[in-house]
Amino acid sequence: MLQESQPPGLLTVREALELLAGYFPAPRPVAETIARVGLEPQTDQRAGKLSGGQKRRLDVAMALVGDPELLFLDEPTTGFDPAARREAWEVIASLPALGKTVLLTTHYMEEAQRLADRVAIVQAGRIVAEGAPDALAGERAGQATIAFTPPAAELPAGLSATPRPGARGTVELRTERVVEDLAILTGWAREHGHDLPGLTVTRPTLEDVYLDLTA
Repeated sequence: MLQESQPPGLLTVREALELLAGYFPAPRPVAETIARVGLEPQTDQRAGKLSGGQKRRLDVAMALVGDPELLFLDEPTTGFDPAARREAWEVIASLPALGKTVLLTTHYMEEAQRLADRVAIVQAGRIVAEGAPDALAGERAGQATIAFTPPAAELPAGLSATPRPGARGTVELRTERVVEDLAILTGWAREHGHDLPGLTVTRPTLEDVYLDLTA
């Protein structure tokens, strides 16, 4: 499945897949393939009349109808709106259940973290990290960032690091002692009647790892 392609616009979804299926000795059933990618309502609609998201579903179906053991999907959700991207993720996530191996290229780290069993991060043509998404992020799993809007008072002593200015008037404390620092902050705020608006705790994501490795 190429990053950009143009299905045969004058053929219906069924006709396009029947044409492709004829190139293979043991293709998948066309109707089953259409159902797999969620195009049953568009079965007899001309490919040229499909929406952008539906055309990408047809692209997946055309890649799948030959019943391959290995599928290459090149940035399959580029340009999708959030709803269409989630729908495409559901289709892609269902492929391994068919016994397929999927090699997916993407610039969306959330997509890689959600769909991939293993990830390879490539920079300048070289693999700079490889492994399960959680394992790659787990190399920094002990770290976290505590962010909040500070009150007009000096922060408590005993924190593991000095909070640094963050976005929109917040401060950020990067720490490996998450529970201890949270206990100090919340205990101090409660004792002195302070509020900590926007208090959040975030752990590293695959995107953080990617940015670190490719900076």
